[in-house]
Amino acid sequence: MSDAWLVLADGTAYRGRAAGAPGRADGEVVFNTSMTGYQEMLTDPSYAGQLLVLTYPLIGNYGVDERVEESARIQPTGLIVRQATDQPSHLRSHQTLREYLEARGVVAIDGVDTRAVTRRIRRHGVMLGTITTDETPEQALARVRDLPGYDDINWVDSVTTPRVYDWSVPLGEGRYRVALLDGGVKRNIMRLLERRGCSVRVFPAGTPATEILALHPDGVCLSPGPGDPRLLDHMVREVRQLIGRVPVFGICLGHQVAARALGAGTFKLPFGHRGGNHPVKDLVSGHVTITAQNHGYAVDPDGLDASAFVSHINLNDGTVEGIASRTDPLMTIQYHSEACPGPLDNEYIFDRFIEMMAAVKGGVR
Repeated sequence: MSDAWLVLADGTAYRGRAAGAPGRADGEVVFNTSMTGYQEMLTDPSYAGQLLVLTYPLIGNYGVDERVEESARIQPTGLIVRQATDQPSHLRSHQTLREYLEARGVVAIDGVDTRAVTRRIRRHGVMLGTITTDETPEQALARVRDLPGYDDINWVDSVTTPRVYDWSVPLGEGRYRVALLDGGVKRNIMRLLERRGCSVRVFPAGTPATEILALHPDGVCLSPGPGDPRLLDHMVREVRQLIGRVPVFGICLGHQVAARALGAGTFKLPFGHRGGNHPVKDLVSGHVTITAQNHGYAVDPDGLDASAFVSHINLNDGTVEGIASRTDPLMTIQYHSEACPGPLDNEYIFDRFIEMMAAVKGGVR
């Protein structure tokens, strides 16, 4: 195994071993605290443009199973782990993590003290970095400092579907017709909607509201996705036209876009919420659940339309975790109710969406 380096924009360098394809991988360095689910994380589009640090020290121990992938490709630009094992043990495994990364051309590094990397990010905030197998740390640092800022790129454009498609069941053949705006959707969102009797048609993130409404959907789902919601003005304008016309359910980035459509702002968190252990309180019911999260931005409720209110908060830092409307069928959540990976406490949110669509479809508002 050849040497590799992780170099951060602040000049910190960590020496390790190449654990994937050779070459260079650049991106914003972020960490996730989940203990399992590395393959689901690797295929989560919300990691587009980022280098993913996994804090759990042993990764790859149950191998690779393509049936659990959340999208069609590996989404982070690179992977950083303490130890990538070459001896997985699982009946459904058909590949080691190293083989999986090499086959897909993804640069990775192991042998790095990921706890030290995590502490640095927590102390100084997320920053750009690179994994390299063919440069000195000094060469890599000079290149990193010339990279464009993560917040300056519209990452949704790189992950949204290029065409409209139906997920499994053609639109109209389910009990409920759901139009899903794909800002970087995870497959389990569609699976859980389908399980509840929905037929889902997936649209590019920039689809006009008129095109969505022309299909007479029973509801619209705004998916998770990567990047800064302040770069999505067009999507915000179109979602503003959907609110009040059809039930709307926003998840993560979809929550941020809907909040902006209702007058709220957004801001960048110092090191984001990424992991499967975030406690969230429902302010209406008082119920607390443990949630899976993957986002670097949060909603600023100042300016939120008087018709809307904050429905959920994060008990770690008090940030907004959901909004709802007093007058229209709308609800949003900042966390990943579909998990994958993470706790399954919050699948009931999909039941709430079904109830909201059923109420409107039955003529009850």
